Amino acid sequence: MGSVLALSGAGRQNWPFSSETPPPQWDTPPAYWDTPPRWERRDGRLPNPGSFHALHRSCKDVFPQQIEGVKMTVNKTLSSFFKASHTLHLSAVSPSQYRFHVEHRHVDSHGKDSDSPVLIGEMDSSGSLNAHSLLHLSERVRAKAVFQTQQAQFVTWQFEAEYRGSDFTAAVTMANPDILRESVILVAHVLQSVCSGLVLGGELVYHRGRHDEGGILTLAGQYTGPNWVATLNAGKGGAHASYYHRANKQIQVGVEFEASTRTQETTASFGYQMELPEANMVFRGMLNSRCIIGGVLEKRLSPLPATLLMGAFVNHRGDKLQVGLGVSVG
Repeated sequence: MGSVLALSGAGRQNWPFSSETPPPQWDTPPAYWDTPPRWERRDGRLPNPGSFHALHRSCKDVFPQQIEGVKMTVNKTLSSFFKASHTLHLSAVSPSQYRFHVEHRHVDSHGKDSDSPVLIGEMDSSGSLNAHSLLHLSERVRAKAVFQTQQAQFVTWQFEAEYRGSDFTAAVTMANPDILRESVILVAHVLQSVCSGLVLGGELVYHRGRHDEGGILTLAGQYTGPNWVATLNAGKGGAHASYYHRANKQIQVGVEFEASTRTQETTASFGYQMELPEANMVFRGMLNSRCIIGGVLEKRLSPLPATLLMGAFVNHRGDKLQVGLGVSVG
């Protein structure tokens, strides 16, 4: 789905220090949507490789998420099926917003997701809506639907069907079909486990409009070691390489390299995560080739059901500084 959103104009190449409001974190599917089910790992057989858009997730999770201004989030679990959250964001860079988030997801007594439908919705104070749904059609087949509006205008509507075999994943996505404008975006993903640590696959993006038509082929490979993961995507649109390494129980590091033929830009980034269980603290930091340095400190305020986040990002080229404070309750 990431490729579809990129072609639709969404992206985070200018993050941070962008004049545009950053998209919500859940614009990409939640992590538990990409976790292979229980039946996908069997003795003596290759594991399922997961979803294509989750290949770089291990490395990306090490980097800090942008925090700017003052943000307060209140989470409330109403039942085993339903939970809601309220977020108030006061910012000096982008317009201040209020967001209401609801999620319908059934979790069994062991903390694992059931096969019931998953529905996620979010609406902000400007009237923009984001909605995701996940439906298990069978043990191996899943269907997804995504709708996004910008105030009163539809921005994205896409549908995806995914089949997960014992050692491969195949998915097809159709985005923004418009009969009147004769336009559509089609994306096909294939991932195959070659051996216990090697995954190979590819992505084909086809877009058609009234005045243009074309396709982009991207090949992908991932190798997983005992405590590290190396991933590479390369194609006509550019290249994306990442390396994730878990040094010990407390320290994780990640390195990313991205090159785009469309924007003619290349970025290299280094991120790390340090956990201090005794202090209930997690620190994430990053440094990239654009001279941007940032870090976010996350502190669990035990015994209160609250988390405090403090972050700062500095752009040494533009002499810009962004400082953020966030509180999450529930």
